[in-house]
Amino acid sequence: MSTVPLGEDLGIETSAELKERLAPFLSQPDVVLDGSTVRRVHTAAMQVLCAFFRSRADAGHQTRLEGCSEALRDAARLLGLSASLGLAASGHPDNTQHSTVENAA
Repeated sequence: MSTVPLGEDLGIETSAELKERLAPFLSQPDVVLDGSTVRRVHTAAMQVLCAFFRSRADAGHQTRLEGCSEALRDAARLLGLSASLGLAASGHPDNTQHSTVENAA
């Protein structure tokens, strides 16, 4: 099993680098993404993550997201991507006033 740390910044300017960093793991049988340190998230990075999960699923490979930070969980919830990233729905109320997401829409 390979574990890939996502880092702190998943802003739009890091999306191409994220795609390149994940590419070598497309054919690995079991991959865990560590999102515990993510502090900044942009929709473009979420698209990269969803494409990674989808491509791996289409190839029959398992992908898990572990150590999901509040910022990453917020972004997934606000964009309706929790299920796509294998995240269980949280019991947190929908409170966008305290959202940690940058450019959520």
